[in-house]
Amino acid sequence: MMKKQIYSKFDKSLIPTLPRTVFEGRIHVILSKTQAEKAVDYLLAQPILGVDTETRPSFSRGTSYRVALLQVATHDVCFLFRLNVIGLTPAIVRLLEDTSVPKIGLSWHDDLNGLRKLKRFEAGNFIDIQDHVREVGIEDLSLQKLFANLFGRQISKAQRLTNWERDVLDEKQKVYAATDAWACIQIYEELERLKESGDYELIRPDENETDTTTAR
Repeated sequence: MMKKQIYSKFDKSLIPTLPRTVFEGRIHVILSKTQAEKAVDYLLAQPILGVDTETRPSFSRGTSYRVALLQVATHDVCFLFRLNVIGLTPAIVRLLEDTSVPKIGLSWHDDLNGLRKLKRFEAGNFIDIQDHVREVGIEDLSLQKLFANLFGRQISKAQRLTNWERDVLDEKQKVYAATDAWACIQIYEELERLKESGDYELIRPDENETDTTTAR
């Protein structure tokens, strides 16, 4: 059986040609402390979580905004905590400080810095994908490139620069946010599978002119 082909650097120009993937599970928007308590109780009973944040973009120099959204996903459910509405509630702090359930993020150090501007807390059990990709020889660090490389599918980034502080998030924003958190779990679990099985062939495009469209 052919080994899975992965690339040290994935050709970004191929990403728009790939079939698109979005999170297809349930999405819950959290707008109160009571909802946050119930959501965190549920999340901390799961074996693994994907995490990400969103911040309203600034288009003028000297203007910046605080983290507006914390999204936390399981394999089939995602909770969107609207921090610009409820802040870092005691339940959310409990989630962030939890040391039992692994929480998978990407470039998570930056997210933690943003969250700590809302309230100080001690970070619990977080795993940053960027600390693990090089173990299989991948040099790319972006979520979109990693997902394309490992699964041959595209994650759209079209909603990234939308207003995450708007009164009501639209469906596209909710799906985008949930997909990013969910994708962190998918990438991490596939990396762990490849490391354990050795079932992959690393292709270095600069050394091998193999057509990267075969990446799956």
